[in-house]
Amino acid sequence: MIAASSTPVYIGLGSNLNDPAAQLRRALHQLQQLPKSQFLALSKIYQSSPIGPENQPDYLNAVVLVNTQLSPEQLLDYLQHIERLQRRIRTIHWGPRTIDLDILLFGQQQIHTDRLTIPHSQMHLRDFVLIPLLDISPNLILPNGVTLIELAKSANQSGLQAIATASEFLNALNQD
Repeated sequence: MIAASSTPVYIGLGSNLNDPAAQLRRALHQLQQLPKSQFLALSKIYQSSPIGPENQPDYLNAVVLVNTQLSPEQLLDYLQHIERLQRRIRTIHWGPRTIDLDILLFGQQQIHTDRLTIPHSQMHLRDFVLIPLLDISPNLILPNGVTLIELAKSANQSGLQAIATASEFLNALNQD
């Protein structure tokens, strides 16, 4: 049980290399083990067209909600550790990756440091973030006071397709 001083955090997941479904499952397993944290929800799993360099495979994307007592920097350290465990190599900006874990929202905090920008600076432009967020928290109000529903009205879902429900994906995770 996590104390009342915990913070709700939304984390975006994405993968398009080395069996993306397996990569998401590995990351979800690790996220369920985060210290001082409680895993609360998983969005549907979506297939999306890549942003950035052409000639790369489609992505699988999802968003999770956790409550945590970790600081934003501590959480970032854990997420980067998970990325390293899954052999994430940062060579090409917006290039293919085994796993990408991004802190989208950390409660209502607005953070701008050399290491972190929260809310995520591009989330309002990314359907593969907005639509999964809607799955989990349709009534979410962002730190700038804009509702998620209002922000998602501009979402162009043409390259986005739901491929599994959260329960289907978590059941497969529990069988691994």
